[in-house]
Amino acid sequence: MLVVELTSMEASSQSQWFMESYNGSALMIKIKETIFESDGIQKIQIFNTEDFGRMLVLDGKIQLTERDEQMYHEMLVHVPLFMVENPKKILIIGGGDGGAVREALKHNPDEVVMVEIDRDVVEACKKFIGIDRGALNDARVTVLFEDGIEFVRNSKEKFDVVIVDGTDPNPVSQSLVAGDFYISASKITKHFFVTQSQSPFVQQEYFTEILRNARKGFDFTKVYINFIPTYPLGLWSYTIASKEQFRVKNEKILRRWNERMIETFHYNPEIHIASFSLPNWLKEIINSIKD
Repeated sequence: MLVVELTSMEASSQSQWFMESYNGSALMIKIKETIFESDGIQKIQIFNTEDFGRMLVLDGKIQLTERDEQMYHEMLVHVPLFMVENPKKILIIGGGDGGAVREALKHNPDEVVMVEIDRDVVEACKKFIGIDRGALNDARVTVLFEDGIEFVRNSKEKFDVVIVDGTDPNPVSQSLVAGDFYISASKITKHFFVTQSQSPFVQQEYFTEILRNARKGFDFTKVYINFIPTYPLGLWSYTIASKEQFRVKNEKILRRWNERMIETFHYNPEIHIASFSLPNWLKEIINSIKD
C-alpha cells in the first residue's frame, strides 16, 4: 500500500491517492483526508475518499468503502442464508466493521455471534464509519473479542450458518484459511459454511489454497462470484460448503425472498442464481485443484 501525491494536469495542484497493488497492477483512489490511523494487532486506516465515501484499510488492503460495501456483504451473507429454510443461529468470524452482522439480522435470527480478534477495528468502524447501522448493539448480537480459530475449535455450540468475513491472508487471518480451521468449522456447522475466497483472477494462489483446504472439512463445495469495484481488479469469489450435497434451487430462493421481504441494494434472487455460473477458465482452475 502507498499513499502517493500526484500533480493534476487540470488543477495544477497535488492530490493524495491511496494505491493498493497486486501482481503488477494497482487500484488508485483519490483521498480527501485521513480520518483515523493506528497500529495494533493490525494497522488500521480510515480515509475520506473523493468518490467512494469513507474507506477502511487494514495492513494496506482495502476492506470496504461506503459506496460498494453492500455489494460484498450482501452476497457473502444472503446467499447462504437464503439457502436455509429457517436460519436462527448464525456465527460470523471476523467482520469487525459490522456489515455482515447488519445483513444477517435482516433474516430475523434468534442469535448472531460475531468473533473478531481486533477490538480496535470494531471500535474505529463504529465511531468513524458506522455501516453496522446499530446492528452491533442489537440485543440478538453477541460480540466476542478472541481468535476465531480458537473459538471454532473449542465451541460446543452448533450454528445453522457459519460465515467467515476475513481479510486477505496475513499473520492475523492466516489461520482462517488453514485446513485445521475448516475441519473444526465443519463440526459446528449445521447447514452451510461460507467464506470470501479472494480474486481467482489476480490472487489465484490464495483462492486455490482456500478452496483446497475447505474441502478438507466439507465434502461438498461450490464457488460463486460477484463484482466489487474496489477489490482486486473487481472480480471476487466466495466458497460455500456443506457436509451434505446441495443444489442451488431457484424456486426455493425466490419463495424465501418473497416471504422474508428483505430490502437490499445489490442482492436479488436472479443474481444469487447467476453468481454460480462460472466462466470456463475458472472451472478449469477449480477442477485442477488436488486435495
